[in-house]
Amino acid sequence: MEERYYDEYRRIQDEHWWFVGRRKVLAAVIAEQIPGADPMRPLQALDVGCGTGSNLGMLSRFGEVRGVDPAPVAVEECVGQGWDVSVAEGEKLPFADDTFGLVTLLDVIEHAPDDGPLLREARRVCRPDGLIVVTVPAYQWMWGPHDEISHHMRRYTRRTLDRSIEGAGLKRLRTTYFNTLLLPPIAAVRLLSRLLPAREARSDFDRPVGRLGAIANRILAAIFGAEAHLVPKAGLPFGVSVLTVARP
Repeated sequence: MEERYYDEYRRIQDEHWWFVGRRKVLAAVIAEQIPGADPMRPLQALDVGCGTGSNLGMLSRFGEVRGVDPAPVAVEECVGQGWDVSVAEGEKLPFADDTFGLVTLLDVIEHAPDDGPLLREARRVCRPDGLIVVTVPAYQWMWGPHDEISHHMRRYTRRTLDRSIEGAGLKRLRTTYFNTLLLPPIAAVRLLSRLLPAREARSDFDRPVGRLGAIANRILAAIFGAEAHLVPKAGLPFGVSVLTVARP
């Protein structure tokens, strides 16, 4: 991702509807698989490609969380917040085999020319009874400026993500789409933008402005977050993103 966007994400990640709703869904999915912490064996969690730490607080509910990211500016921000985060490439994690009970790659593998090394490295550091959670953006036809500035290499379908997961030797428990309820308006914006004159590529995460913006932000967060009641058990047939839960 372009370095100038790390500061933007840091400023909005606690309140923007996409981050808020996504965390609620992810927390529900993980809680379904890891229902409670064992005080005799605290869960060790690792967030690969943690960015400026938008998911570290959510993951800390399940145990002791660490993070890695290849961008020093992102790591500096996380350390400043008190998180245990270090600079590292996801393909070369500085941890021993079978260290973590939970490994997350949340909108990470789409940045790599080959997602196999990232997934195999996650499998290596995850305990045999551990959990690996992967999210990616969905549908190549949804490609837009946000993908460009984020340096994405591809978007996925449920089938192509399953192929990557299984190709890395992971045991897939389930794969589902999510951010389903907001797919129509998001897709409309993406497709209509192609009809407009070209402009400088920019992030999708415009910060809510004013009272109306704040109200809209709360409504969108509530709509997205409502999927936390559906995704962990039933799954969804389409959406802006794809999620896989797997074991080593």
